[in-house]
Amino acid sequence: MNTEIKRVKRELQYKGSIINYYKDTVILPDGKVEQYDFIGHNGAAAAIGVLDDDRIVMVKQYRNALDRFTLEIPAGGLNPGEPTIDAAVRELEEETGYRCGKIEKLLTIRTTVAFCNEKIDIYLASELQKTAQHLDEDEFVDVEIHTIEELEGMIYEGTIEDAKTIAAILAYKNKKQ
Repeated sequence: MNTEIKRVKRELQYKGSIINYYKDTVILPDGKVEQYDFIGHNGAAAAIGVLDDDRIVMVKQYRNALDRFTLEIPAGGLNPGEPTIDAAVRELEEETGYRCGKIEKLLTIRTTVAFCNEKIDIYLASELQKTAQHLDEDEFVDVEIHTIEELEGMIYEGTIEDAKTIAAILAYKNKKQ
C-alpha cells in the first residue's frame, strides 16, 4: 500500500500580524484529494524564570482568544532572524522586569500539530536580577511569584491551561529532582 501523502498546493487565504492562514490541497495514500487548513507561525520563545529561593516568576495577562486572564511563563514571538535564546531573554525582562544571569534550553514544544507549525523553544532562566518591566504599549502584565507546588496544584485544578506553561513547569520540576 502506498503510504505517501503529498501536498500539491498551498494557497494563502489571510495574512495576519502573527499568523498566516492557508488552504492546503493534499493527495492521500488512497489517491483521494483533500483540503486541510494550515496556520503558519514564525515561532516563539519562552522562559521559566526561577529565583534563588526556587520560586517561579509568572505573568498574568488578558488573552483575547479565551476572553480572560491567564497565568503563564513569559513568552513572545521571534523578531526576524532572532535566535530563540535571545527572544527568551528579551521577553523575560520585558514582561517580568527580571534579567537572567544564566539561561539554558529546557525543551521545545509544538503547540497544535493538527493545523499549525508553531514551535516554542522554552528556556530555564536563573540567577535573576530585578530590573524593570518594558512592556509593549498593548501589553498589560502583572507579575506573580509562586512555588513549584502552588503552580503544579494550579495545573491539576485547571487554573493553568496554557500548554507552554504546563510543559515548562513540569519539565523544570522533573529536571530539579
